[in-house]
Amino acid sequence: MKKAGVWLWVIATLATGVGLASYRYLIPGAPGGAANILANSFARYGVLTAHAALGATALILGALQFFPGIRARWPTWHRRAGTVYVSCCLTGGAAGLTLAFGTTSGPIGTAGFGLLALAWLATTGNAWRLARARDFRRHERWMIRSYALTLAAVTLRLYLPVVFIAHLDFMPSYRAISFLCWVPNLIAAELILLARGRLRTTPPLATPSRSRG
Repeated sequence: MKKAGVWLWVIATLATGVGLASYRYLIPGAPGGAANILANSFARYGVLTAHAALGATALILGALQFFPGIRARWPTWHRRAGTVYVSCCLTGGAAGLTLAFGTTSGPIGTAGFGLLALAWLATTGNAWRLARARDFRRHERWMIRSYALTLAAVTLRLYLPVVFIAHLDFMPSYRAISFLCWVPNLIAAELILLARGRLRTTPPLATPSRSRG
């Protein structure tokens, strides 16, 4: 059985930590909760709370989906957890798109976070469609893209401390982060898929077609 690599454990640990910490948004008045982050005009309607809670669940469940041992030993759990993951991403992505139009970081922030939400919805929706069609190889590829975008919640939180440590102007930095938190993730996912494609030749390329008489 294929073992999980070190990077998968690192990603899963970071995702779980950020996911668990994000559940604090469900607690009214909690330190660092919705009232204490960058203002958003839709936060008072509960959109931010929904986005944070759904995104946190997607972070945790999504990481577990990539462990080969879990998929092999508990396929039923894998399918059910995948259904929950997709539901969280689609609903959380819709909430994220709404929040993008309420951000106080201006049109650049709206563009960055809005495109992230649209890409998250598109990749996850396509991954779900391919799973329903039982095209599991392509499903896995699109799920990697989806989770790379889900991890924007982690990379955003890795960038923010750098802004304060380096004494950078917050708002211009936050606008840049609205793109930096997900574009490099998606590029990394494509590089991983490209490398995997070179290492593993697909059956149609490896096996010459045979004529049927």
